Parts: sequence; structure tokens; C-alpha cells
Amino acid sequence: MAFIRKKQRERQLQLYSRERFSLLLLNLEEYYFEQHSANHIQHKGSQSERKIRGSLKICSKSVIFEPDAISQPIVKIPLRDCIKIGKHGENGANRHFAKTLSGEISLIFSQVYFIKEHNIVAPYKIERGTMEYVFELDVSGKVEDVVETLLQLHRASCLDKLGDQAAMITAILQSRLARTSFDKNRFQSVSEKLHMECKAEMVTPLVTNPGHVCITDTTLYFQPLNGYPKPVVQITLQDVRRVYRRRHGLMPLGLEVFCTEDDLCSDIYLKFYEPQDRDDLYFFIATYLDLSNPGTFRDLSKPVGALNKERLERLLTRYQEMPEPKFMYGSHYSSPGYVLFYLVRIAPEYMLCLQNGRFDHADRMFNSIAETWRNCLDGATDFKELIPEFYGEDVSFLVNSLRLDLGKKQGGQLVEDVELPPWAQSPEDFLQKSRDALESDHVSEHLHEWIDLVFGYKQKGRDAVEAHNVFHPLTYEGGVDLNSIEDPDEKVALLTQILEFGQTPKQLFVTPHPRRITPKFKSLPQTSSYNASTADSPGEESFEDLTEESRTLAWSNITKLQLHEQHKIHKEAVTGIAVSGNGSSVFTTSHDSTLKMFSKESKMLQRSVSFSNMALSSCFLLPGDATVASSSWDNNIYFYSIAFGRRQDTLMGHDDAVSKICWHDNRLYSASWDSTVKVWSALPTGTTGAQRLQFELLAELEHDVGVDTMSLNAASALLVSGTREGAVNIWDLATATVLHQIPCHSGTVCHTAFSPDSRHVLSTGEDGSLNVIDVQTGMLISSLTSAEPQRCFLWDGNSVLSGSQSGELLVWDLLGAKISERIRGHTGAVTCMWMNEQCSSVITGGEDRQIIFWKLQY
Repeated sequence: MAFIRKKQRERQLQLYSRERFSLLLLNLEEYYFEQHSANHIQHKGSQSERKIRGSLKICSKSVIFEPDAISQPIVKIPLRDCIKIGKHGENGANRHFAKTLSGEISLIFSQVYFIKEHNIVAPYKIERGTMEYVFELDVSGKVEDVVETLLQLHRASCLDKLGDQAAMITAILQSRLARTSFDKNRFQSVSEKLHMECKAEMVTPLVTNPGHVCITDTTLYFQPLNGYPKPVVQITLQDVRRVYRRRHGLMPLGLEVFCTEDDLCSDIYLKFYEPQDRDDLYFFIATYLDLSNPGTFRDLSKPVGALNKERLERLLTRYQEMPEPKFMYGSHYSSPGYVLFYLVRIAPEYMLCLQNGRFDHADRMFNSIAETWRNCLDGATDFKELIPEFYGEDVSFLVNSLRLDLGKKQGGQLVEDVELPPWAQSPEDFLQKSRDALESDHVSEHLHEWIDLVFGYKQKGRDAVEAHNVFHPLTYEGGVDLNSIEDPDEKVALLTQILEFGQTPKQLFVTPHPRRITPKFKSLPQTSSYNASTADSPGEESFEDLTEESRTLAWSNITKLQLHEQHKIHKEAVTGIAVSGNGSSVFTTSHDSTLKMFSKESKMLQRSVSFSNMALSSCFLLPGDATVASSSWDNNIYFYSIAFGRRQDTLMGHDDAVSKICWHDNRLYSASWDSTVKVWSALPTGTTGAQRLQFELLAELEHDVGVDTMSLNAASALLVSGTREGAVNIWDLATATVLHQIPCHSGTVCHTAFSPDSRHVLSTGEDGSLNVIDVQTGMLISSLTSAEPQRCFLWDGNSVLSGSQSGELLVWDLLGAKISERIRGHTGAVTCMWMNEQCSSVITGGEDRQIIFWKLQY
């Protein structure tokens, strides 16, 4: 666990710090509310009376006193074990108290814990029996408020039902949060502009800390309600490299922020009380900067529980005899307990927190690699997977460098370092060989099978049953609707089970995951997309940059696209759209043979140019926004100088109508009804005025019939074309050879495009079908059918925004194989579409001669 490694480094730097308190001293789901400088008065009123200086901390289920002297233990008094709480020397602790000068609080209780005596991490010591502790606050005026708070929390702790306890503590917490707000004096600059403030909790393993989140135009702040571990946690937005929305307790409430590219430990993890607050903050961070990760040689097509055939047979027998809801495995493959099983040597406090102040039995500890593997292979309830630390470089989790007393095994041996396999010369050698296994050809060839089990189509349903991959229903997202449960005890019990038992990841794929890219594509030149765009193969996913995060957010809200404005600027159907880099000018082509320039700012037509009396079919802007190119049915491609207002070049490159043109890195790609796609180099000539282009034919991709559409992948190393007879062709541009020819439509192919990761191609046709093709294998992996042709589309690899023959925009959920939304727009077929880089604005053109501007409304 990266967070634990980070905290370990911090602990080493602060070895001699006086601060010993940590939120790990609290019970699970307990809150730390406030602290007061105080003295613990021992033997009050006797000759041996003495005062121990320290800090009194008020928590939702306990009172904790941390002495300044590290030789003294931290004292923890559970509120449920308190008999009386009040001002010292007064009777009737459960009534309101008169104001006095006394600053002393008396606690009479039946049980107390002693922790970290001499600052040594060890199992907690417990003392039982009726006793009284007196604490003297530095500020005597605070006594009455503290006593009232303690009495209120004591009443909550003494309620019979867990649900009632949780509800009362939550009400107290929310009341405190409502009475406070973020301290604006904590801003780094007086010029900072506040954008959003809300209540949230900062999450670290096993504990949460409530407070206020605030975001300005430069900084993300979190101010803990209790001022711990410091008054304000702040992250400069300019330093943010990654931000992710997370599930917390199977609910969409988590947000994780990273300020590094390669560190697995986030800089802050926040849990919100409302999903909308989480999404609003996520969107603000994701749209601020343009910033831009398998196992051993076991059978990766099987879960751990199915690796042993004899054990599996026993489990299946029990499964068949079990009433609904059935499950094969009574424990999960990943849970807090399993993670800490591996990390106890570097995270002892977390294990003590999880197990009520005790380490596990010595014989059940992480003692050896071989023993752990045997248990996972043969144990009746042990199905755990490995954790990422087995493939890192930090060996500390394998070595008892803290010299912890982890107990003695039955044979009398002390639990020390982890026993390594005989083939590992050292902990460092063990991790290096584990990494070598991870990167081996065998794992590369089979990793997709493991992805199918954990993240993919074998995670749920019939496929999961057939793969012997069925866990307890509560581990799955949607397995229980907590909001529908009225019994508070049942709700608390279920939430606790969800948080502690283990959670199955969100299902990401509902079809078989493609196998990792084969050597066939690895041999392509460096310009190939299989080096440039899919180097991050399945199982080695790189972290997405923030622009990608903002695109993801936009696509998740694509159903909220709303018509902003519309303009009728042509006399016939619009065929192409191009937009200047600053978004101020929109260029369109049409069957009316004109190229038009429309100003978004003035909402007026600024240019109208005709090159011939034949229809224009598409257009694009060259880099620099000084020249616009358009393709024509008269077999030519025209280049128009915006600055000089005249035709700059004409390329007579085909023997029939040019249907589509694209541009990348000084290369022009043109598709034509003459059954070819041609690749041209285009270099500028001349030194003054409007520079002309010199064209040289580099390749000619021949087809059997006319080509109606084409597109490039992100690196322009692959090209996909669609023909009049319904074939989709995938080409390797480095060798000018066809990789796959897929006859997947019964009529003309209307539009084709690669997914952003270049792993798939989507095509639409006059037959009304939407087909998804795997680029690696050329296989048709999905096909959806609509009642009418989808003439054009945009997609992010999962969702599709298509323009239909009737004029509607349709939002398709490819994973769910359904239409998510129908959006009214044009009165005739939608013929072309454009989307900005952030995916927040869309422009469409149609047979109704209009262009329509669309915006996402969050």
C-alpha cells in the first residue's frame, strides 16, 4: 500500500517527535472532534497528587489523553464504559452545571486502555475496574461546553441499537459542520477567488476525518474540523497531475487527487456527503490544466478459488445445495484485512486498529511466500490475490525492520522476516524476478483472461458462474441498495460488512477483453499507432492526463447536450465542418458547391467561396489556421488562403469525386469514388506572400469499389476506410497494406472512426447498423441496429453520439447495447459533426441547410 510506505517515511523523519496521537487510535468509523490543553491530575486531593501535562481529545466514542512525556502511555477511555461524567466535586453529573471557577472534569469509568508507553508500538494494555480520572483544562471557561459534549456523546454510545448510535453521532457531526465554515484567512493569497465550498471527509486507510473542502481559482483546500493533522491541507491546482472519481462504500462519493505521475499514493482522498458535490469539484479540477500499470504463471483464466480442482469440487457441491442468493466463495480476494496481512511489518498500527489492539496469531501471520501460496491453493476460505507491492521496488514489507514483536509460532520460532522462495537470493532479487514474471510473454498472452474475471464480462451473471467466479452478493456494486433499507441496525451492519469484507471492482467490460497486441503489430515502424497509441497495453494502463479526465466527464454527461443556437447558411446539405483554433470562425462545405466562413462572435456570414459548380464534400483547416482545404465532386481538392481571400492551390488527384480528406503532419489523405485512398506529402514552397504547397504521391490504397469515408487513428499510422458495398478496411500506412477487410454492412458505409486508444473501429451504414471491430484481430465484436441510418457520429470508445437520417442526435451506450437519449435537432438528416478537444461543444450540419451549435449543460 503506497500510502503506508509514505507514512513510514514520514514516521522515520519524525522519529523523535512528541506527537504520538494518530487517528488509528480511534475505533473504526469514529470521529475526532476537538482537543484541549490539559493536565491529568493523578491521586487528586492526596499527598501524592501530581499533574501530567498533555492534550485531552474528545472523540465520538472515546476520550483520549496524550501526555507530553513520551514515557507516559496514551490513555483511551471508551465513552460506553463511563459511569459518570461531570465537573469534579459536583454531584448529579447528568444535569446542567452552574458556572464555577473550576476547570476540572471528572470521568468515572469501568475500563481504560494504555497505548504507546515509551512511544513503543505494541498491543494495547487494558485495565478494568471502577476508577476516576480528573482532567484540568487550561481554559476553565471551556469546561461546561466540554462536559455537555461528552454527555451527549455518552448518550449516543449507550444506545442499544447500532443504527441509533450511528444516527445520533452523525447528527452531532453534521451540526458541528453546519456551525462552522472554511476559514478564508487560510487562503494563500488575498486575490484568490472562491469557487466552491462544501462538507467532506479526508480519507486515509481505516480512518476518516471530517471538515470543509474549499476550492479557489488556484488552490484546493481541506480544513479538518479538529485541526488534525494540521490546520489546513492545501494542494496547488497547478501541481495536480491526476484526479479520479472513486467509489466509497460502493457509493459514488470519493475523489482522489495526485500531484505526481508515477506515485501510487494520492496526495488527498476525499469522501463527500453528496455525489453532486463530488462531481462539481471533480469537474473544476479536471478542467483546470492539460496534464498528462499481473501475476505469476498460474492459470490466469481461473480465479484463485478455482486453481485447486479438489477444493473447487467441494465448493461447487456446497454451492449447488445452497439456497438463493448463492455464492461459491465465502471470503473475497481483496479486503483491508488481506492487504494488512501482507503489510503488517510496515503498518503495524493499521493491523492493531483493525483487530482491536492485537496482532493476529503468529502462525496465521505472513510468514513465508510458500506457506501463503499453499494456503491460497488449499485453504477452505483463503482466496486472496497478491498486492502491487510484490511488483514494486520497496522490500520493506518483507523485512521486520521495525523489530516488531509479532509473536512466536507453535514451534517456538519468532515471527521475523518473510521466508522467501529458494530461487530468490534476497528480497530485492525476489521483487525483481516477480517483475520479470509480470512482463513475461506468458503473462502478456494471458492477462486479458484475468481482466475478464476481475473487471470484465466474467465478473457477473452466467459467465461468472461458468468461470467459477461467484462471490458474496454484498461484494458487488448494486448488490444492495443501502438507501432503501429502513432498519438502521441492518443498514449499519451491511455497511460495515461492505467496508471490511471486500469489494469487487466496478465492471468495466461486458465483452471478452482483447488479447495483448501481438508481434505482428510490434514490428511496425515507430510511426505506427501500435507503438505510439497503444503502447499502454491491457494491464499496463498509463494514468490519463487531466484533459482526458475532462473528456471522460463530458462524455459521461453527453445526454445533457442542449441546443444553443442554429443558423441556416447554405442552400443545400452541409457536408463538412472545420473550426479555427480559437473557436471564433466556423468553416463549412455544402452540396451547393460553396465554402463558407461563419463568425461565432458576430453570428454573421463572413465569406462565401465557390470553386466550381460541383458539390463540396468535406473540409479541414491546415495547422496555423491560415488555409482551409475542401474536397469536391469535380475530382479536385482546393486550398483557400483565408488571409488573402483567394484560392491558393488546386490538387487534381483523382479520377472521380473526392469524398473525404484528412491531414496530419504535412501529409494529405484523400478518399475517392475512383476506388482509391491516396497519401500525399505536402511541403510549402516560396518565401513571400501566401505559400503554395508542393504535392508528391506517396501511396495509393486500392479498393474494389468507390470509397465513401475514411479516418485516421490518433498517430496517423492506421487508416480505416468504408466502401459503397459495405466493406470496412483497416490499413497499415507504414507499409501501405491492408490488415483487415471486413464486409459488415449491407449497403454503403456512412462513417468510420477509431476509438481514442486505437483498439477498436466503429462504423455506421445505410443498413442502420453500428458495428464495433477489434483492430488487432479484425473481428466484429459488437453490432447494434437502429431503425434508420446513422449518417455520422462521434465516440469515445464506449459511448456514441450519432446523427440520424431523421435529424435526431442519438446517444448510444455500447456496453449496455441501448440508446440512452434522443435529442431533437435538424429537420433533415444530420450529415456532419464536429466536437472540440474538451468534448464540451458540438457543431452539427444537416440536409436542412443548417448548422447547429450544441453545449453540454452540467
